[in-house]
Amino acid sequence: MLGLSYDPDKILKVGMNYFALGWDVGGWNCDKNPSSRDALVLLDSQHQQVGQSWRGNLREHINASPNHQAWLSQAASLLALPADFFEQHPHPVYLGIDTPLGVSVAWQELIIQFKPVAQIEDSASNPYLYRYTERWLLARGHTPLSAIKDMIGSQATKGRHLLAKIASYQASCGIWQDATGTLSAFEVYPSLAKKSPSLQRAFGQISWQQACPEPGDVYDAAYCALVAACLASQPDQLAQPPKDTPWSEGWIFVPCDSINE
Repeated sequence: MLGLSYDPDKILKVGMNYFALGWDVGGWNCDKNPSSRDALVLLDSQHQQVGQSWRGNLREHINASPNHQAWLSQAASLLALPADFFEQHPHPVYLGIDTPLGVSVAWQELIIQFKPVAQIEDSASNPYLYRYTERWLLARGHTPLSAIKDMIGSQATKGRHLLAKIASYQASCGIWQDATGTLSAFEVYPSLAKKSPSLQRAFGQISWQQACPEPGDVYDAAYCALVAACLASQPDQLAQPPKDTPWSEGWIFVPCDSINE
């Protein structure tokens, strides 16, 4: 397996202290979808690919993962690594997920309490359709998808479902962890990350164990992993949630230089 050519001793000498895992999320039943499936890419802190990239449907692997250890074992096997890879190399894992991991407070209150907002105006300001983090990006000229109106509810529930199983503790706004703090999961927006000059350079410098992926799911997963690496090592390079961001809605972590392009 290509993944077994990874030399952890070599990387450890130059200071590896985390793994960055990117997940581009497909729908619950994406097995035969030619254009959109789950994809995984794993990088270390030197932007060396670890194992192979993977594309398919994670549903059954999520079903088989009652906790973060089981999930990491499943992911390792899919990436052509030993199932106990993350046990052998017990560094923090940062998981960047390309799907909404929350819904707006207004939507929560409408569904749970049957409480409407006062008025609805244009689409971009509609608090049912867009969370605070999405409206924040819309106000800066970017157009993130809405879990409510853009037909990505399958992906959104899939991502949130995994969080509930393996990383249910919300450590801060937009960041979920397992009980031990080993795994940190958060939301990424690869379409915007691709506009970041710094991440474009980082993508070009990835040391691939296999051919550089074509644009598509694996390509997006690689950018998710790069944002995860940025959160692990240079969080000030990502836009952080303002103090008034509702924790229950989550936050989309994007590179600052993609917002100010």
